[in-house]
Amino acid sequence: MKFSKLSQLLLVSLIGLVVASLLTACQLVTVDFVYVTDSVSAGSGSAGQIQIFAVDSQTGALRLGAPTVPSGGINPVAVTTDAIYANLYVANNGSDNVIHFSIAGNGVLTKADTLSTTAPPTALAVSENGKYLFVLSGATTATLTEYALNSSGTIGAVVASEPLQVPGYTGDEMVPTAVTVLNDNSAVYATAYDLSAYNPGGSVTSTANPGWVFGFGIGSAGALTTTTNSPYEAGIRPQGIVATPVNHYVYVTDFASNDIIGYQIQTGDVLAYLINGPFYTANEPNGICIDPRGTFLYSADSLSDTVSGYTVSLQNGTLTALSIASQGSAATDTYPTGIAVDPALGRFVYTTDELGNTLSGQRLNPGDGTLQGTISSPYPTGFGPTALTIIPHGNHSLEAVYP
Repeated sequence: MKFSKLSQLLLVSLIGLVVASLLTACQLVTVDFVYVTDSVSAGSGSAGQIQIFAVDSQTGALRLGAPTVPSGGINPVAVTTDAIYANLYVANNGSDNVIHFSIAGNGVLTKADTLSTTAPPTALAVSENGKYLFVLSGATTATLTEYALNSSGTIGAVVASEPLQVPGYTGDEMVPTAVTVLNDNSAVYATAYDLSAYNPGGSVTSTANPGWVFGFGIGSAGALTTTTNSPYEAGIRPQGIVATPVNHYVYVTDFASNDIIGYQIQTGDVLAYLINGPFYTANEPNGICIDPRGTFLYSADSLSDTVSGYTVSLQNGTLTALSIASQGSAATDTYPTGIAVDPALGRFVYTTDELGNTLSGQRLNPGDGTLQGTISSPYPTGFGPTALTIIPHGNHSLEAVYP
């Protein structure tokens, strides 16, 4: 059959419209960037790196985004950003330094400056107002150090430094694990456990309670003041810590007891146990996060290769377990450690799977908090991914709802 010139033109136009509509329907829209710390190759001396993944707005699927950059050291274990997502900081535990990167609008990282620490850094947090960087460091002696940040995110002088010691047991060996700052910039909390009192496979020389949360009020010029009754008992081996967006509650994962300990933030940023806790998890809960609406809480359960999920009661802080684990929809790859919720939509949860050398993705149902694996999850990374942080891309607003 032959077509006239006019018919051929019409056919070509029709095909072009169909193809264009299909491309539009299938267009990948990046809603977030995920920054993951891992190593270039296996081995304790391997150089660290930061990989950058783009999040598809419709499915939560990940694909490599901006080029991977060196972490500036060995064994990167923690990563965080400031509140305006303009600066990123990574802690290299194996080389005793913290590296500051600037973040471009397309997610590209550019190394800005280096902070050398006197002990291995283990955790990082930036105040909401962008004025201070908190570095938790030490292998057997725990210290929380506060550094000034200028308007461009450059790390400045030490503002305050606080040893994390248990009263009456100041000679005990302490292992620092996590740190968080309240959104109103009023207080910072750090977790550590007493290695002299809890030392699996080794000797125990202390009768102190093993796990602790240390609280410090932040003054107008950054001065740190120990909160009343601090430190607060925190089970056996506190591993992760998070505060609710409206600064009502703090939650800590206890790696050794398989539970989450909850605290109410009282006047003066004093912590008080939630009387209906602790809240049980799967095995070896590690990282912990809360969705930006403050409605759901999730923990990365390292030994179970799962994510435990809970609803958060805004009235009393009670955590009510979701049924995601029994449905098998919260499975991860091997040994999840870090965990985070995307800030742009609050609809995707990702874990760093340290022994699987992957990232696992979960799609969060904002109605009930349940999770379902994202397309093609898990996603390959470098060796031993340990930590991650997520920023919104472009003009996507933050999905934060303050009750």
